[in-house]
Amino acid sequence: METITLDERKMEAAVWGGAVLGGGGGGPIEEGIQLGRLALEVGEPKLITIDELLDDEWVVTVSAVGAPAAAEQYVKPMHYIRALQLLLDKLGRPISGLITNENGASTTVNGWFQSAVTGLPVLDAPCNGRAHPTGSMGSMNLTELEGYVSTQTAAGGFGSRYIELCASGSLENMAQMVRRASVDAGGMVAVARNPVQVSYVKQNGCPGAIQQAIRIGETMLAHTGEKAIEAVTELLQGRIIEVGTVSNFSLNTTGGFDVGRADIGSLELTFWNEYMTLESNGERLATFPDLIMAFDAESGRPLESAKMANGQKAAVIAVPKEQLLLSSTMRNRKLFEPVEEAIGKQVISYVFS
Repeated sequence: METITLDERKMEAAVWGGAVLGGGGGGPIEEGIQLGRLALEVGEPKLITIDELLDDEWVVTVSAVGAPAAAEQYVKPMHYIRALQLLLDKLGRPISGLITNENGASTTVNGWFQSAVTGLPVLDAPCNGRAHPTGSMGSMNLTELEGYVSTQTAAGGFGSRYIELCASGSLENMAQMVRRASVDAGGMVAVARNPVQVSYVKQNGCPGAIQQAIRIGETMLAHTGEKAIEAVTELLQGRIIEVGTVSNFSLNTTGGFDVGRADIGSLELTFWNEYMTLESNGERLATFPDLIMAFDAESGRPLESAKMANGQKAAVIAVPKEQLLLSSTMRNRKLFEPVEEAIGKQVISYVFS
């Protein structure tokens, strides 16, 4: 059993390592740093390992849902607290901890601010060890649990676009409802959802994934430029595919997602928040949930899909999914059907060959 002391150094490492595991998504780096610092300023967020809770204790997922590039998004720390309070009021039962929906620049520190304010610990067992586009992918295969009723709450938006949501129903319907709420709120909402017992998290989540993000961040921050990219790639047992110039970059924010593509040298990348496919001259080199990640070639820092720009020099790495800590959802074939619809490329045949 272990409680991990969270300080400024670990927070920054968690955000930067989370940005790598975000695979182009997982929220903005600047937002992660700001939220992490605020958590450390207002209290003492606590990160615990899964062995510190009993199997029959209850935890809930906290997350943000929306399109990182949305121009009118407005989610503040108070919205994360409000969403959590709405869920606790609805449940009427005590919970013992919080889990984040995924690893990403801001999502790895999901729950830290709530922990600092409420005293509830963050459990080092994200729903997924890498970032993913849909709410169902961050729900630990509750879609397959017959009769499971998903309870989800959300808060976000400014002025007339402010939204509070508290609803229960099938997981698919609730995920779609929250996604629509994010659009109505200007592009993003803070969310609390899906109470489950610790035993279920052990079987379907990713224990240890936050500490993995911290190790990746510490490794990267010890270097700059090419050395940082090489060190991270070696740690993850991946490979650097190519270093080249970004061209033909396009991005559309639609349906609460950032959807687009870019060329980097001879490579073509597509993204749906996260980088989904990597090809060279028509040959598929990597496919989500493989980790496809771009880095600014000069600084050696992660490059979010929404922040890419034509003319930028970038390095692209790929890490096989077998080297990652992944949720049981990453083995659920039907959850990948929306990916193919969004990017217009085959995915399932590569992932489930």
